[in-house]
Amino acid sequence: MGKFSEFRLPLKTIPEGVQEFEYHLGKQFFVNMESADIHDADLTVKLTVTHKHDIYDLAFHVTGTVTLICDRCLDDLIQPIDATYDIAVKFGDDYSETDELLIIPESDNWLNVSYMIFDTASLAIPVKHVHPLGKCNRAMSALLRKHRATKIDDEDAELTDQLMDEMDSMESAPDTDGPAEPSQPTDSRWDALKKLSSEQSGQEG
Repeated sequence: MGKFSEFRLPLKTIPEGVQEFEYHLGKQFFVNMESADIHDADLTVKLTVTHKHDIYDLAFHVTGTVTLICDRCLDDLIQPIDATYDIAVKFGDDYSETDELLIIPESDNWLNVSYMIFDTASLAIPVKHVHPLGKCNRAMSALLRKHRATKIDDEDAELTDQLMDEMDSMESAPDTDGPAEPSQPTDSRWDALKKLSSEQSGQEG
């Protein structure tokens, strides 16, 4: 069976009226889609198909969470998803598509909806993947502050300044969770910033 065989919708055998289908999306779905941004997922997809005459109205509703990587501190970021997508489908002579209507050849008995679901979930994810203010990993924030002094290059300088301004606001905000234990980074993603910090210390010495 193919990677996305469970998402094949048997249009020609769906009777007139309203039919409902449900799918669950986990990590493997996005691995199969070769998604670089989504590292894990717990999503439920409810698909309502309304078949009337020769038109199939498809209404998708995707809810749940996906796990991303925070652009600011590189820790996991849980992103809620609540997205919808509607499109009408009908059979015709050849394949064609607009924003509102998809025409598929009469010879096709199935419509694979996996890519429709993937696009619906992906478009619901913000362009910037960052924790809410004050929720980033503090140890990584400290390393970024040291990294700022190296002033990498002009392309990254603006982003670095923006991150530091946000971290200044984070550190000045009251800590309602009590004293924080020092973080002990164990993730390999920390290595690059650790190296920069070490090199900077060596140069200063």
